[in-house]
Amino acid sequence: MGEQQYHLPVLLQETTELLHINPEGTYVDATFGGGGHSRAILEKLGEKGRLIVFDQDEDAYRNRIIDERVTFVQQNFRHLQRFLKLHKAEQVDGVLADLGVSSHQFDTAERGFSIRFNGDLDMRMDTRTDLTAAQILATWGEARLQLIFQEYGEVTNAKTLAQTIVRQRKTHPMRTITEFKSVIQPIVKGNPQKYLAQVFQALRIAVNDELGALKDLLTQSASVLKPGGRVAIITFHSLEDRLVKNFMKTGSFEEAPEDPFGKETPPKLFRLITKKPVTASDAELKLNSRSRSAKLRVAEKTA
Repeated sequence: MGEQQYHLPVLLQETTELLHINPEGTYVDATFGGGGHSRAILEKLGEKGRLIVFDQDEDAYRNRIIDERVTFVQQNFRHLQRFLKLHKAEQVDGVLADLGVSSHQFDTAERGFSIRFNGDLDMRMDTRTDLTAAQILATWGEARLQLIFQEYGEVTNAKTLAQTIVRQRKTHPMRTITEFKSVIQPIVKGNPQKYLAQVFQALRIAVNDELGALKDLLTQSASVLKPGGRVAIITFHSLEDRLVKNFMKTGSFEEAPEDPFGKETPPKLFRLITKKPVTASDAELKLNSRSRSAKLRVAEKTA
């Protein structure tokens, strides 16, 4: 399957330039997908360069690059440090992650990611794991459901949505996208497309523990990067972007309060390469509408 058909990589030129690639360095593409970013990195690597790619998705593995400089790790990027150690690459020159769901996953009905099709409510990035969106809807309590719709989807009537799911699931199965949409149709607020997109985003984040995995990736990136090595993260919604921004700025996931007394702060883990996030150019927006919400942040390990 061709890379363009599988997934159009976003902010490709900006990302590879800002990673400041050393031809003899070792780099990690934590989200291989269709391999667009990986191919761009490989073009800048010499014979001694090395690229280690992570992707837990079976389809991405089938689309892998056959090149002796490339090591494919079929795992979630939250296991970054462990597998770098296993492959004798404990210190690297750069780490890249594009956190968007690939176009291929959205466009494959049976994966259950998209509101455009009918299919099983699956949403697993790694089909070897057990938890699906259907299981969350069938078993999680009202308070827990409300929390994910509120926090991960910013759904306006998260409480009503959770109540409706818990009440209706006794008599109405919600195993498929069509069944689920039918159950919640009476309580949809505002633009139905936007509302359903927010609900589906919340379920997908919960199924794959995406924010927990991102925190693990960022924390471990700080450990595996050489001094002067760079981390580049492309996010697609404010929850991810906030975590990345705070971590690059302060080494923590919480917003650091300003100190009115100007006391000395601990030495910073990173130097910001991008003071503000890099976004898609007009030319890219015309080619790929999914790049509209992409934000790239890059930072350099200080010591």
